[in-house]
Amino acid sequence: MIQIEETVFARKRWIESKMLAYGFHKTNETYILEKPFLDGNFKAILSVTSKGLVTGKVMDRMTQDEYYQLRQETSDGAYVHTVRSAYLSLLKEIATSCCGDVLFASTQANRLTQAILDNFQVRPDFPWNHSARYQSYGAFRHSSNRKWFALIMNVKRGVLDKDGNSGQVDIINVKIRPEQAEQLHRIPGIYPAYHMNHKTWISVVLDETLPDERILEFIDTSYQLTIH
Repeated sequence: MIQIEETVFARKRWIESKMLAYGFHKTNETYILEKPFLDGNFKAILSVTSKGLVTGKVMDRMTQDEYYQLRQETSDGAYVHTVRSAYLSLLKEIATSCCGDVLFASTQANRLTQAILDNFQVRPDFPWNHSARYQSYGAFRHSSNRKWFALIMNVKRGVLDKDGNSGQVDIINVKIRPEQAEQLHRIPGIYPAYHMNHKTWISVVLDETLPDERILEFIDTSYQLTIH
């Protein structure tokens, strides 16, 4: 089950000044918010790391226990639905109050987007924005031939690791020289391309496994290989 927090805060950028004004407090490199909701019967505890990773807990204030039913797919009674809906509304309020919109879910994807703009003067377009499933997929194209040299997608981690993991992750597809494929596939964070030719494209996970500088080298190679 995809976490509620992941759904709400995807493609959001946290703004520190707004977080502090809303009531977050900073401990080391983590921002913490504790906020009652649903007439004070429950308390949300939200943690946001300096990289924008969000985790949340919902505590039943009567029992002082975490309200695990919130995240159980099999728990679909009226009261659980009420708590879940109230928590979702609170998270949306926090997102509106403390965040700005960004193009992609991960911080690394947005940094690379800015680097591509700086290096190649190319902004992404979203050719599938009419589709709920693929609307966040952004293509970076040559202005001359409209070929894309990079494609950022948000996919389930399990489609890469083949392990059923339903957590979402941003990836970037870039073109490579065929003779590089076998060697690159052995590098942590690099996979045979998702939904593209495995011999000439790779998918790189944008979760900080590889530094921006290394990924930008792949993007530059892809740009050169697709320019004609």
